[in-house]
Amino acid sequence: MMSKQIVAMILAGGKGTRLYELTKKNAKPAVFFGGKYRIIDYVMSNCSNSNINTVGVLTQYESIDLAGYIGNGEKWGLNGVRSSAVAIAPKQTEEGSNWFVGTADAIFQNIAFLDSQNPEHVLILSGDHIYEMDYRKMLSVHLEKKADLTISVLNVTLEEASRFGIMSVDDNDRIIEFEEKPKKPKSTLASMGIYIFKYKTLRAELLSDSVDPNSEHDFGKNIIPNMLAKKRRVFAYQFDGYWKDVGTIKSLWEANMDLIEMVDEPYFETIRSRSKIYGEDTHSVPHYVGREGHVTQSIVNQGAIILGTVHHSVISNEVIIEEECLITNSVIMPGVTVKRGAKLHNVIVAPNITIAEKREENLGNDEIVLVHK
Repeated sequence: MMSKQIVAMILAGGKGTRLYELTKKNAKPAVFFGGKYRIIDYVMSNCSNSNINTVGVLTQYESIDLAGYIGNGEKWGLNGVRSSAVAIAPKQTEEGSNWFVGTADAIFQNIAFLDSQNPEHVLILSGDHIYEMDYRKMLSVHLEKKADLTISVLNVTLEEASRFGIMSVDDNDRIIEFEEKPKKPKSTLASMGIYIFKYKTLRAELLSDSVDPNSEHDFGKNIIPNMLAKKRRVFAYQFDGYWKDVGTIKSLWEANMDLIEMVDEPYFETIRSRSKIYGEDTHSVPHYVGREGHVTQSIVNQGAIILGTVHHSVISNEVIIEEECLITNSVIMPGVTVKRGAKLHNVIVAPNITIAEKREENLGNDEIVLVHK
């Protein structure tokens, strides 16, 4: 069988409990973002834009709906003769679902899929981060260093460092020390959860880890430290672009606000960024701003009707903002109706709900609030 240079595996099974009602019936990667996208659209688009033609999406929590959204990969141009995207759920047995017990276990359970693709290298990604990246640049460094594993990294603040896998590197960016979520970080160089493995090495490490009774079957806690102990060639790839983990209501809100600043000029029906992010085409009509409507520094998407005032906010598809409303610094998810005279500030409004007439939420408050009913 001919080998492929690289195959991507996306870890998309997260429950996302810190997003509360947004993930009550949705997998975290399927949560809406930016008015017209799902979070997973970013990593899928990155794969497509990097000419990575085979993508496996490992689902778990609320897997049926997420698998339906992934479909055959057509949204991201991954449904061609030589390209494919496939959603893969945990194996079903007579005893029930064999749920993934860690990030490494999720890949281990799908070794048969990887073997069928016969790749030289495997790109492992998370399905719930917001960033744009050309993985070909990282692969080039991986090949140049003749690495067994390359980890994409970025610098974080010392206060943030304890939330990440933290590493130290030598002058050649070879990783000499790694610790998962240290209480007292020695460095601020953080793992982004983006890995390129030489597949032969990955396969051997996963098989060894799978029979270790003391392992948590996790890349950060087990696989990476074990590889360093064996003196495997493990390198860091420095990423200097925008990257955001949107695992909390506050960070999801922050990423939406950041997006407003990133677009060439806010108040676009379709976000126009330097790279293309692909998602579901709603085939909706253009947005409409009424005679008394007023929109500033905002992203307004298809099918939205704005009859009130919107400032520095993200307005999703099929949203109705009625007369005398005031929406500031907020994210209004698809299908929401905001009735006459309502005032919202620093909120995320969950999809498909109605905000009552003259309701006021979070006025004068710097905290970020999720409105879900």
